Amino acid sequence: MKLKPEISDKEMITVNGVSKTYLGGKFTAVDNVSLDIIEGEIVAFVGPSGCGKTTVMRMVAGLETPTTGDILVNGHEVQGPGPDRGMIFQAYTSFPWLTSRQNVEYGMKILGIPAAERRERGQKLLEEVHLGPAADKYPSELSGGMKQRVAIARTLAQNPEVLLMDEPFGALDAQVRWEMQEMMVQIMDVEKKTVILVTHDIQEAIYLADRIVFYTRTPGRIKHDVYLDFKKGQRFTSKEDLLSQSGYLEVEKQMFAWMREEIQLQAT
Repeated sequence: MKLKPEISDKEMITVNGVSKTYLGGKFTAVDNVSLDIIEGEIVAFVGPSGCGKTTVMRMVAGLETPTTGDILVNGHEVQGPGPDRGMIFQAYTSFPWLTSRQNVEYGMKILGIPAAERRERGQKLLEEVHLGPAADKYPSELSGGMKQRVAIARTLAQNPEVLLMDEPFGALDAQVRWEMQEMMVQIMDVEKKTVILVTHDIQEAIYLADRIVFYTRTPGRIKHDVYLDFKKGQRFTSKEDLLSQSGYLEVEKQMFAWMREEIQLQAT
């Protein structure tokens, strides 16, 4: 099944000449990165380990500050974390003393959303992430994949404009990861978010993203900015459909070649 993403011409995220150094300027993690991300776009950051892709995401989140350059989200300079951006980490982040439903509603409660509205939106999101029957279970009663679904629902419950995903499925086994990827395509069709996904998984990036920003080895620079034209503006709810598309293998081969090149350069 194919889905047509709703992507506007509005710039949601702007990264202007951003660099990030540590140790008093002795180590440069990210060097002069600039990119624009359009509202409703799903962009994957890919590159070798330590290339700075997560650092760029954390700066968009407001969890780190650029050494030089600036970042705008919806026209406003990022000066720290904010409710317009929601982040999903690889590690499971549910509160162990709360049920799935209570975890999903927690952020909305902090924001002062009325109980009835919290309940309605929380239940809707639990259904979207296929956790309706587990609404009253505690994290200790859930599998790894189910815990990550709770984290996704909890982040979406606060209705951020931008969703930042840092290797969200990296700790899951292959089957669960595949199921979660397909679920995310369906969720994004409903929730209409602008998304940055950091991943080492080239196949995951091609499947989930509309566009891939490929980073060099440290210091991280943008090596290639690739629009996945072979998708013809569609997102695919099943991997079988994607794999059958003309042009898929060429993109995958090119990505692996770029990754191999950067890893070899990193080792020299």
